[in-house]
Amino acid sequence: MTRFSVETEINDVKVSLETGRLAKQANGSVVARIGDTMVLATACNGSELENADFFPLSVDYIAKTYAAGKIPGGFIKREGRPSEKEILSARLVDRPLRPLFPDGYRCEVQIICTVISADDVYDADTLAITAASCALCLSDMPFYEPVAGVRVGMVDNQLKIFPTLAETENGDLDLIVAGTEDSIMMVEGGASELSEDQLLDALNLAHQEIKKMIAIQRELMAQAGKQKNEVVKKEYDPDLVKAVEDLVKDRLHDISFNGIKQQRYSGLKKLLDEVQNALKERFPESERIIAEIFSELERKDIRNTILEKNVRIGGRGLEEIRQITCDLDVLPRAHGSALFTRGETQALVATTLGTKLDEQHIDNIQGEYDKSYMLHYNFPPYSVGEVKRLMSVSRREVGHGHLAERSLAPVLPDEKSFPYTIRVVSEILESNGSSSMATVCCSSLSLMAAGVPIKTHVAGVAMGLIKEDDKVAILTDILGTEDHIGDMDFKVAGTKDGVTAIQMDIKIHGITPEIMKTALEKARKARLSIIEIMDNTIDASRKELSGHAPRISTIVIDKEKIREVIGPSGKVIRDIQEKTGTTIFIEDDGTIQIAATNKEQRDAALNRIKGIVAEPELGAVYDATVKTVVEFGAFVEFLPGKEGLVHISELDTQRVAKVEDILKVGDNVKVKLIGFDRFGKVKLSRKALL
Repeated sequence: MTRFSVETEINDVKVSLETGRLAKQANGSVVARIGDTMVLATACNGSELENADFFPLSVDYIAKTYAAGKIPGGFIKREGRPSEKEILSARLVDRPLRPLFPDGYRCEVQIICTVISADDVYDADTLAITAASCALCLSDMPFYEPVAGVRVGMVDNQLKIFPTLAETENGDLDLIVAGTEDSIMMVEGGASELSEDQLLDALNLAHQEIKKMIAIQRELMAQAGKQKNEVVKKEYDPDLVKAVEDLVKDRLHDISFNGIKQQRYSGLKKLLDEVQNALKERFPESERIIAEIFSELERKDIRNTILEKNVRIGGRGLEEIRQITCDLDVLPRAHGSALFTRGETQALVATTLGTKLDEQHIDNIQGEYDKSYMLHYNFPPYSVGEVKRLMSVSRREVGHGHLAERSLAPVLPDEKSFPYTIRVVSEILESNGSSSMATVCCSSLSLMAAGVPIKTHVAGVAMGLIKEDDKVAILTDILGTEDHIGDMDFKVAGTKDGVTAIQMDIKIHGITPEIMKTALEKARKARLSIIEIMDNTIDASRKELSGHAPRISTIVIDKEKIREVIGPSGKVIRDIQEKTGTTIFIEDDGTIQIAATNKEQRDAALNRIKGIVAEPELGAVYDATVKTVVEFGAFVEFLPGKEGLVHISELDTQRVAKVEDILKVGDNVKVKLIGFDRFGKVKLSRKALL
């Protein structure tokens, strides 16, 4: 196979695509490169799943440690299960590609994006979107329109395409945008309270640069693309469609718009069973097709009602938010807890405060770091009334947790002012749409209840879209059904002052900047309304931590004194922890964190450490303890770990014949430091205080 390559330049950064050299037996394969970061994307298709009611697409993102010149840690020494970073990157690739396959396509499709080279300048996640798209475009699969992804950052208050890793970490914006030549398909990112106008500017800039990357994909398709397989559009028997329509008539509408989810779902199932039973003799073995026709009729009815009458499921208006209730301190032993209920979506969130030792160590191909803030999202099957096996954490749970985590990150205190490890856990108890945004709201309440000094509340809301030709309806606070039958899922989280996180998935073309601007503005109004309700529950972080939370104090000592605090083989530090009941963490720069369950324990450990690192001061008076008595005086411990001699001549104003006449081992005595000998040893006196 002939090797082909194309390239373009974006913001003085060269991006190249190559095919024909690697993985030639895949249906399509492409190597994308930016700097020294390279991603190999392969696309293969399998057999058709005739009875599947879903598109069997799987996307995997694999970061090989050899790509960065590393060997995996642990005993096995090979890559294991996907990391959180790999799962999130796989989702980024999946989301803009899935809507671009033909409706009803049921052949298995597998996309594997492998990071085969990684520098310390550019991330590979956005590159994988472009590489996967190009691999599909070159294959014989029915994927006709290229997609590209770019990252937008903010450097010195200026938007920048493809910022470096360092610029992204230190900037106020980390936005990933994927789109086609005509439309934005996916947005994912976090921001430091940016305005809606700034976000729109970032999206518009991203789309302009995306077009350049679409152009080189089309160039490569012209050189090396395969002929596409034809997809026969599914046509239903008109008589069967008419028969289903006659049986459901207005009953389908009445059930579909029932505002209680369980009643709606059970009513729809009962009606579908009735229709299938009524038609099974006339149309044998058509149960699955009848179910598809039934679902399509339901979808059209809901969409038309919203567009024509501005009425949604349950009778809500387009901008109406479901009823919200907030409760605090639901869990008596948690350091902070809250319960947030919005309609039929409910989140229970617990905040736990830990020490430096509780930080999560992250080791990926582009560096290692310790993470002191974590937000974990759990979606048990009972939240939607289902029975499922409890497996490992799903990709959805990882993705929703990440979105909520980055939503709150900009308002958290820095580590110096609040030296705690923070873990927030969201348990979704009920779900009917927008559980990730309920997690954001409830986490904000829980953090304030825990006494974590966050700047202000963060709230989130999910926006939807129904679009038919020129008719457009933007929905605020969407239900699960409205997400399913709609054309957009647009989640926006932020404070009163700006946006902190955004996630958008588009299922159709034709999303104009005007639609996005309107959606952002409606989301802002909804966010402010939700924050007002949250403020009525708790409007500022509590001044005191929970009685069950650890008390942490931080001091900084001279680095040269670290070995004295630790002691031989850790003897000193272990003794301090055992006797005071504290946990102590020492960093290489001399920073020491002391965690205790109460003030007395903390102060005891703090005084021990201060005593060890303290320098003896001339003229200072110390409370000392007699350790040893010798013929010429007594050795006393006047600072923790520091001893000095009180000479027999300094014991009393009168002549002392025998040291034991004045002091015995274990006696407490006040002494004054009166000088140093030529070896630097202290001279102590009891006489000077008499």
